[in-house]
Order: sequence, then structure tokens, then C-alpha cells
Amino acid sequence: MSGDADEITDAERRLDNLTLARKEGWQRFATAPTRTQPEVMTRQQITALGEAARAEYDRARRIWHANLGPLKTPQLAELHEDLWDIVDSNCQDGDKAKGAVGIDALPGLGKTTSVLAFAREFHCREIGDFGTRTAAGHERWPVCRVGLTGNTGMKEFNRAMLKFYAHPGTERGTAAQLADRALDCVLSCETTLLVVDDLHFLRMRAQSGVEISNHFKYIANEFPVTLIFIGVGLAARGLFSEGSSYAEAVLGQSGRRTTPLGMRPFVVDTEVGRREWRQILLALEQRLVLADKHPGMLADHLSDYLFTRSTGHIGSLMTLINRGCQRAVRTGAERLDVELLNRVRGDAAAEKARQELQAAVAARRITTTPMREAV
Repeated sequence: MSGDADEITDAERRLDNLTLARKEGWQRFATAPTRTQPEVMTRQQITALGEAARAEYDRARRIWHANLGPLKTPQLAELHEDLWDIVDSNCQDGDKAKGAVGIDALPGLGKTTSVLAFAREFHCREIGDFGTRTAAGHERWPVCRVGLTGNTGMKEFNRAMLKFYAHPGTERGTAAQLADRALDCVLSCETTLLVVDDLHFLRMRAQSGVEISNHFKYIANEFPVTLIFIGVGLAARGLFSEGSSYAEAVLGQSGRRTTPLGMRPFVVDTEVGRREWRQILLALEQRLVLADKHPGMLADHLSDYLFTRSTGHIGSLMTLINRGCQRAVRTGAERLDVELLNRVRGDAAAEKARQELQAAVAARRITTTPMREAV
């Protein structure tokens, strides 16, 4: 790659949303500098801007609000601590099998976002420690990310790995030949972390599931790679269980070597949970670039409302805040309130669960407000 990370434009960043499955896109993601938050201007300052300057300011705010995360939530911090324990403990000699990780949680809880944030830190640490080139002169790629689809079999998985490394031999060859090429890339590039996203798309008990499970075990046994699986309902699909059939037994052996980790939603039935919710809203407040925002806009005035709209799922919360900010900038409201957010559409799952939570809040059976500190 040519050019410094500081030269990456917002247009290039957006294009990279589609290329995390390629090493160049991963490089951009892993080494891009932290975005600079636009200045929070008053209404008078915004009005005083010229037409071109106003358009540029609003464009900067659109991009900023669309990329508010990831936030270091307690859930993300807990997951990262566990991942560092497992990944760093996998620095065994080659004769020892390495443990894998299965991130199993409902949609909208930030699984992929959290794992990518970890993988980014890991990439930067390894490059900082060992440099961008291996001793043999190859490009060093500490992380390889593969996303599965509903039609992924052994051959497709190996091809996806090869495409990450931009290997020329992706289109021809048997599954075994593609596997040999993929594993050569892992060794040559000294990859030590393999992230497999959307594992739930794989039919775990079908023949292809057994084949890929065997392939995962082969990688874990023979190569210095920690596998991180991400998916929904992995336990129900047999990743962590043992069974009586051959297929179940094979998958169960993977379960013996796979540590299950999860991501929990925010809850407000305990004082700790309520404080965690308040802290995430305060952190979000600091990141909003709206002329009429004020302390407590989210954490005091919208706390119950945002919890009912998001049902405690960070993905739903971030979507609602992002869309609300886009509307607030576009319409000139320059603040978030119930009236504005009621006109913003949320995701289907959150909207479906919203009514029950609203009723509980209205009846004061639950509250998101922590008890005040004693003076």
C-alpha cells in the first residue's frame, strides 16, 4: 500500500466498509487514525457560516454521527479481557493445540464490532512488536478475517481465506489444494489470529459443517492461529456440545477446544446496571455535535425513553442516536428529544419489544435512573 494512514479520506473509509475481507481493506481499518470530532458550534456560529462552509460542516457532522462507535462499554471491556487471556495463552510451542473462542450472542449486542476492535488492537500490537515484514521478507498479516455465507462449504471457506491475502490461485483447484495455499499464506504472513464471522450461516450438522469443523481443528493443531468464531445460536447449532452421532462427535471435539464467550445487553434491574446505562449515555452525549445539546440531554431527559426504544441493545441504541442526529442536523432541530426521536424509525426487533418495556416504565415497575449518591 502506498500513502500514509493520515492521508486516508472519508470517501476511502466508506469504500473500505466492503473490503474487511481483503488485506488492503483490513490495513485501512487497522491503521486509520482516530477521527477528529467536529467543533460544536452555537446556532449563531452556524448561521454565520457561508453556504460552502455550512455544507462542509454539516457533511462532517453526518459522517461523524454515522461513526460514533465503538464505545468502550463494560461488555466490550469484559470481552476484550477474556480475549487477551486466551490469545496470549496460545503462544505455545507447535506441538500443542491452541484453544479457540466462540462468541455467541443475540443480534444487536455488538459482537462483531467488539471483536473487530480487539483484532485491530492485536494487529497494531503485533506490527509494533515485529514490523510489517517477516524475517523471510513476506508481508506480515497478524489477522485474517473470513465471513461465512449461507452457502459456505470447505472449498468456499478456503477460497475466502485466499482472497483475503489476494492470492492468485483462488479460482482453480480442489478443496485440498485451496487449503494448502491458504495455510501457506497463514505461515508466510505469520498470521496468528483467524476471525470467522457469521458462523451461524454454516449448517453445522450437515456434511459441509463436519468438513469445515475438521479443517478448523487442522488449523488449530498445525498452525499458530487462534480461531475466533462469531455467530448467533452457536451452542444450539452444536459448536460446544457432544453427541452420539459421528457428526455430533466431531463437532463436540471442537467444543472441547472452544471457549464460549457472550455479550450481554444492558439491564436496569440492578443499581450496577442502571449506572452502566447512565455512563454509556453520558459518553454518547460527549460525542454528539449538535448546537443545542446540553448536559443530561440523553442521561437525564431521555434515559427511560432510549432504553425502551433500544431494549438495552447497544446496536439498536447506536442506530437510533445516529438517525436522530442526522434528522436533527438536517431539520435544524439541533437537539434530541422525544418529539424528534418518535419520528425516527428503529430496527424491527427493538420496536417489537418496545411496548412491554414502555408499559413497565409507565407503571414505574422499572426505572433506568440510579439512586442518587448520599451527600
